[in-house]
Amino acid sequence: MGLPKAGIRLLGRPMIAYPLAAAAAAGLEALVVAKKDTLLPDVGAEVLREAEDAVHPLAGIVTALEHTGEPLVILACDVPLVPPGLVAELAERTAPLVVPADPRPQPLVARWDAALLDRLRPALKTGAPLVRLVAELGAEAIAGEELRRFGDPGEIFFNVNDEAGLARAAKLLVPQAGTSSTRAL
Repeated sequence: MGLPKAGIRLLGRPMIAYPLAAAAAAGLEALVVAKKDTLLPDVGAEVLREAEDAVHPLAGIVTALEHTGEPLVILACDVPLVPPGLVAELAERTAPLVVPADPRPQPLVARWDAALLDRLRPALKTGAPLVRLVAELGAEAIAGEELRRFGDPGEIFFNVNDEAGLARAAKLLVPQAGTSSTRAL
C-alpha cells in the first residue's frame, strides 16, 4: 500500500488506532510490536522492535511474549473491525492458545501464552505457516455460534491489504442508516 499499514489513514485515524481502541475498550494495556524500520504514528503505548532479520508474523508474537513473559491477546494492525467483546473473551480464556476459527483460524487475533515459547522459537526458525502451527499446538477454538455472537466473522476478521480493502473497511465502520452492522471504535 506504499506505507506501513499501521499509519495508513482510515476515516481520519491511523489504522493501528482501531485494534488499540478495541484492546482499551476490553480493559487491556497495549504493547505494540513493529519491524525495526517501521514508522509508527503516536500509539500511546510501549513499542518493541523485532529483530532486524524478522520477516515471519510469528516474530512479533515471540518478541512480545519474551518481553512480558505473560499471556497476550495478539491483534494485527490491519484488522480494524475486531470488536472489544471478542478481545475481552480472548483475554479471559486460560488455554495456552485460543484462536477464533470461522471459517479458518485467525492466529493474528488470538490469545498466546508465554508458556508456548519453547515451541514457538523453533517454529519461527522454520517459517512454517501460522495456521499449521496453530493446529500443531492444539489451539482452543472460538467458533460457530460462540464466535458469531461477536458479529459476522467475514467482517470481524476483514484484513486491509490494498486500497479497495481500505475503502471496504471504511464502509463497514461508517454508520449506515437502517443497518444493524454499525461499528463504533
